[in-house]
Amino acid sequence: MCGIVAYIGNREAYPIIIKGLQRLEYRGYDSAGVALINKAGKLNVYKRKGKVSDLLDFVKDEDTSGSIGIGHTRWATHGEPNDVNSHPHYSQTKDLVMIHNGIIENYAAIKEGLTKRGHTFLSDTDTEVLIHLIEEIQTHENMKLGHAVQAALKQVNGAYAIVILDKNDTNTLVAAKKGSPMVIGIGKDDFFIASDATPIIEYTKNVVYLEDEEVAILRRGQELKIRNLKDKVITPYIQELTLEIESIEKGGYDHFMLKEIYEQPRSVLDSMRGRLRAYEGDIKMGGIVDHEKKFEKAKRIIFIACGTSWHAGLVAEYLFEEFARVPVEVEYASEFRYRNPVIYEDDIVIAISQSGETADTLAAIELAKSKGATVLGVCNVVGSSIARATQGGSYTHAGPEIGVASTKAFTAQVTVLTLMALHMAKVRGTLSERRFRQLCYEMEAIPSKIEEVLKLNDQLREIAFIYKDTANALYLGRGVSFPVALEGALKLKEISYIHAEGYPAAEMKHGPIALIDEEMPVFVIATKGANYEKVVSNIQEVKARKGKIIAVVTSGDTEVKAIADHVIEIPETDEFLVPLISVVPFQLLSYHIAVMRGCNVDQPRNLAKSVTVE
Repeated sequence: MCGIVAYIGNREAYPIIIKGLQRLEYRGYDSAGVALINKAGKLNVYKRKGKVSDLLDFVKDEDTSGSIGIGHTRWATHGEPNDVNSHPHYSQTKDLVMIHNGIIENYAAIKEGLTKRGHTFLSDTDTEVLIHLIEEIQTHENMKLGHAVQAALKQVNGAYAIVILDKNDTNTLVAAKKGSPMVIGIGKDDFFIASDATPIIEYTKNVVYLEDEEVAILRRGQELKIRNLKDKVITPYIQELTLEIESIEKGGYDHFMLKEIYEQPRSVLDSMRGRLRAYEGDIKMGGIVDHEKKFEKAKRIIFIACGTSWHAGLVAEYLFEEFARVPVEVEYASEFRYRNPVIYEDDIVIAISQSGETADTLAAIELAKSKGATVLGVCNVVGSSIARATQGGSYTHAGPEIGVASTKAFTAQVTVLTLMALHMAKVRGTLSERRFRQLCYEMEAIPSKIEEVLKLNDQLREIAFIYKDTANALYLGRGVSFPVALEGALKLKEISYIHAEGYPAAEMKHGPIALIDEEMPVFVIATKGANYEKVVSNIQEVKARKGKIIAVVTSGDTEVKAIADHVIEIPETDEFLVPLISVVPFQLLSYHIAVMRGCNVDQPRNLAKSVTVE
């Protein structure tokens, strides 16, 4: 959550910071602000509740000059969203100003001590407390700012990514992080700081990802210097970004979400590229090759994830148990880390995250590692915290996902997890060669089948118009399609604010059936497979109570078509690969319903793309 952008160099800082904040709007936020030092040495701070556009209106007649500055978009944690609680925040003397992502858990105790020593606070934030503490240490201990930051951060508990501007030193920025992402771009004569690489890529492709408890000193005209909280000098590891500027633009689509739905044939293909060799009957996954012995002997696999990634883990549960014949548990990371789970050294724990920065998932990873388990990651962002914290794994290669509601991230995750399940099955010898090759060929055909589903967009828009004003919806599926029902319901509630629930179809009669009447739309995955006849029976139960059935079926189906109100025909594939195709109509339906309801599709209320706090 929140967004950080900072700049120091020879260019005007304000345009770079504002454009960067606009690129980070996908993260979710409720206020925005900037701090700049002009050529005369005056520190100007402007901040406003609302969107970056509100900030732009506020400062249009103000002095925004200067070649050093910091900017922030806030997602409220401590204190309501308002102008005062917005970032940046001043120190006691107003010589220092700071922006901050994360949460300082022991801020109240620190604030109490500072108050007793004469500090006064303007906001309700933990951020203001931290910058006051840093300045107090700097002044009383006669320290340089960088050393004061190190000393202060030793006293705090929680997560942070901070950037500090000192009006008495117009040639330096100080940055630090723990548990919240931060990347530093290295230009020819300048530095860029951001929460992720999207604000940086048009200026430089050379970046350094700060590690936890590292403090960076960025001085104009000098090389980047990094020390950790133990004052150990860290040699910056410079990486080259592979991100392209075109991938974070809308490309002619009305919304990022729609663009990303339509990118799925490519993102699924890219997630298989170089890994799936159907003709040779082989799967090569470099990130897990060193752990093949672990896969061969594993007694259990545990998936840890949140939100849409958790749904991908549920799909994987069916795949790993069916193909590799190994017991699987799927855990919410936020629950896993707090319930003292039983973890064995021969367990394989696989963490799933689009951003690679999900705070609960990162904490669960550390717990699993402390118990001796092999911990792998599946994430989309190269160089992210989860990629660095795990012992191996696979990137999804979905490309940047800007829309808050995940679409292509889900199908890319399921793609990679399917390949992992098949790879594990081959290592363990639990699939016949014939069945393995059949599944490989079916996987190769998935991108073209998603393209076929995308051609149904006009039909799906018509269905969306009929149900755009509904108050509630049910999503039903059986077997590997049950997680798709959960994901379909999540998409609808996330972006259209319609209450929706996903259920295993057989569970409908154990409660949800009481909700069904002639106004209730029930979305059902009824594709051909072992559970087909059972799902048809569930549909008949809904129709007997006058519910409205919108069914996703295999192309050519006649039985469901005879009883459903609407039928969405998708190409036939192996029943265990159906989620990669059947989820797409639900994504498009949710999108169109949200647009028709006038909702902010890419930035739904109260949500953030990357949840970096608990």
